[in-house]
Amino acid sequence: MSNPSLMPVEQALENMLNTVSTITDKETVELSEALGRILNRPVNSTLDVPGYDNSAMDGYAVRSSEAKKGSRLKVVGVAAAGHPYNDAIPENGCVRIMTGAPIPDSVDAVIIQENTEANQDKSEITVLQDVAESDNIRRRGSDIALGEEVIATGTRLSPVDIGLLASLGIEEVAVYRKPKIAVFSTGDELVAPGGKLKSGQIFDSNRYLLLAMLEKMGVEAVNLGRLNDDLEAISQALQDATQNCDAVITSGGVSVGDADFTKTALEQLGSVSFWKVAMKPGKPFAFGKLKDTWFFGLPGNPVAAAVTMDQLTQPVLKHLSGEKHISSESYQATAAEYLKKRPGRADFQRGWFEQDNNGQLKVSSAGSQSSAVLSTLKRANCFIRLEQDRGPVSAGEEVTILPFSSLLR
Repeated sequence: MSNPSLMPVEQALENMLNTVSTITDKETVELSEALGRILNRPVNSTLDVPGYDNSAMDGYAVRSSEAKKGSRLKVVGVAAAGHPYNDAIPENGCVRIMTGAPIPDSVDAVIIQENTEANQDKSEITVLQDVAESDNIRRRGSDIALGEEVIATGTRLSPVDIGLLASLGIEEVAVYRKPKIAVFSTGDELVAPGGKLKSGQIFDSNRYLLLAMLEKMGVEAVNLGRLNDDLEAISQALQDATQNCDAVITSGGVSVGDADFTKTALEQLGSVSFWKVAMKPGKPFAFGKLKDTWFFGLPGNPVAAAVTMDQLTQPVLKHLSGEKHISSESYQATAAEYLKKRPGRADFQRGWFEQDNNGQLKVSSAGSQSSAVLSTLKRANCFIRLEQDRGPVSAGEEVTILPFSSLLR
């Protein structure tokens, strides 16, 4: 049965995406610095690609009307990439041509060398197979036409995009400014890695996990460190973040305990849209605003922080960054074993999927589903998404799997 006090995951995500606006600031960067940046305006080609008719194969440039099976053609020259053949080609003549070389005037096809036989001094060839007009010719503009949109606004530029832009002679592009995201963790029990643990203390893993995920996203992360469970200190950190950050992410302090001060500080300084989501792990997830700075309050348990960062916060930060393609991959798989589940919250269980010998996807639990056990996240390659109202899953039932995004790999 659903808990009416908990916001469904889909509703929470839709709420945030509809509320948060894409940053408007843009900047121009050189192509060498553009990998992973979000395109601010579309790129239209200023030229045809290829810029001239050229050969798709090594062979001979011929007139198709003369290149019939059994024909003998005189080789009058050579054309190579960067070295075109510009002289006239006589009747029953041909030109030795290499892949990528411009097609000489007056010919209309390329016969591949395997379909020819050359004489001893290679001054003449015999055609072994008919060739048709346009065979093995890449026409001007056949890849990209002049004026064609090649990369859309909101695209995160990939290595292929960078190569494509270079092929068009483009040396710089307009991109969105990188959003600045502040991160801090809260808890008297937290100790920085390298420190000495006392009784009841743990190392502060969440902040480093979140900073690493933000680095992979390509945003500008601001590390505000670890804060004690102190309302004044947390309030000051939130106020500092509003001075020059687009968003702030906290870990811990948003549940209902007496020492969870982050939610209290947020309510005093800004507004809270919601702070409970029907999600496991990740129920204590808060979203709000501090002046012009967005707030994401993640749970303190390590796995819950990772799941809510990946499934809820990441899509919204992509939207904030200007990225248009933010949907995640999902597949249907067969449960290889019994999966424990109670109705009431959407469950994101850590799983391991693979193809069986018949090509079918099978998924198993990666181990303990405790939100405090980070090691099972390392042993997993997907989340098993079980719907909010679904109960236990028997072996053989179909389930939805979400392969880990690049943030978790």
